[in-house]
Amino acid sequence: MAITDVLAASDISTAINACKAKDSFSPRTFFATVGLSKKSPREIEKIFKMLDQDKSGFIEQDELQLFLQNFSKGARALTAAETKAFLMAGDMDGDGKIGWEEFSALVNAS
Repeated sequence: MAITDVLAASDISTAINACKAKDSFSPRTFFATVGLSKKSPREIEKIFKMLDQDKSGFIEQDELQLFLQNFSKGARALTAAETKAFLMAGDMDGDGKIGWEEFSALVNAS
């Protein structure tokens, strides 16, 4: 399954372009722009599973750093500051990673 099976390629492109500059990424803005916040829980879960590259059931820091590249091959990696801020925004239980429930809550808050 490809991310474009759930999200429109034009929305992905718009969202990626909006955060091309370093330290300009905001998860909530990105989720709203890419249209993920308007998707069903099942569709959001499909995206979560694609982002969870090691299939651990969590999106860890190294996976967050490559977050944008999951949406577009030519996208930049997140900076250390963006990765940390993303983790802090989504990690509600303080375990250093984002689980399905935390990801869903972050998307739905967008």
